[in-house]
Amino acid sequence: MPHYNYLIIGGGMTADAAVQGIRAVDAKGTVGLISSESNPPYNRPPLSKGLWKGEPVENIWRKTETRGVELHLGREAKQLDAKNHQATDDRGTIYTFDKLLLATGARVRKLPFGVEHIIYYRTLDDYHRLRAMAGEGKQFAVIGGGFIGWEVAAALAMNGSKVSMLFPDEGIGARLYPRELSQFLNAFYREKGVEVFPGEAAVALQESGGGLRLEAKSGRAFQVDGVVAGIGVQPNTELAQAAGLKTGNGVAVNENLQTSHADIYAAGDVAEFANPALGRRLRVEHEDNANTMGLAAGQNMAGQSAPYHHLPFFYTDLFDLGYEAVGDLDSRLETYADW
Repeated sequence: MPHYNYLIIGGGMTADAAVQGIRAVDAKGTVGLISSESNPPYNRPPLSKGLWKGEPVENIWRKTETRGVELHLGREAKQLDAKNHQATDDRGTIYTFDKLLLATGARVRKLPFGVEHIIYYRTLDDYHRLRAMAGEGKQFAVIGGGFIGWEVAAALAMNGSKVSMLFPDEGIGARLYPRELSQFLNAFYREKGVEVFPGEAAVALQESGGGLRLEAKSGRAFQVDGVVAGIGVQPNTELAQAAGLKTGNGVAVNENLQTSHADIYAAGDVAEFANPALGRRLRVEHEDNANTMGLAAGQNMAGQSAPYHHLPFFYTDLFDLGYEAVGDLDSRLETYADW
């Protein structure tokens, strides 16, 4: 029964940032990490950006194993006993801890069809699978007009594939950008060779002629070599809920990133936190929050007071365009445009 001063459940960027936070305060405390992925922590943004522009895969590794951490990879935490400070994985191994971090992230939302054929783009394995399929003249359908949809569509098109985007909104990024900007992106993507089908929903997928046939609600059909979907995620709160921790739109934490149990913390995609600048509680699914929140969680776990009042920062690539933003992105907000 391994015991750790600090146990981290999750193997993403938040988990590695937490290790860095712990080590900045406590150089000798024992740290264990449980991750369902077979790979150690890595940077995720390059999966839909830099790796498609020639960045080598070797650059994405976070090198968590060099920080005195025991990695338990390919294992999923199945049970959390908050009272007795124990966690149990899917192989029956029981881990005990003094402090624990829930960095369980979020899982993709899935369509009710085409399970074995649709790539729900999120992990390094997904990148390798899609990269092996992509190439000059290959046909792809990308379902979704959000971050993953527009980044993957651009990445595929820049590497010679022919891409059709379909999404239920009237424009790319319609839930984030003002209508005029969203409509501009529709036209911009078409100029780059991407077929854009707003107001469209996928309803069925089947094998056809050595490829795949994707059917849309309008009756339109797409004959493609592959299908990628980015239709949102939902936080992995089940472990916390079963342990009796307070949850809402994620695992609820205070400014020190403690959950309703003082020795259990949460950070990253799964954590719901109060932001003083915006005056409300948030759950953020981007790199900046993963890194800054994970670092603060690790520092707090190790005994250093590091209140989390950070204002989230966002960025993305859309072919040769890009943007940076802070705060809250929502097309329903009052907006002034000058462009």
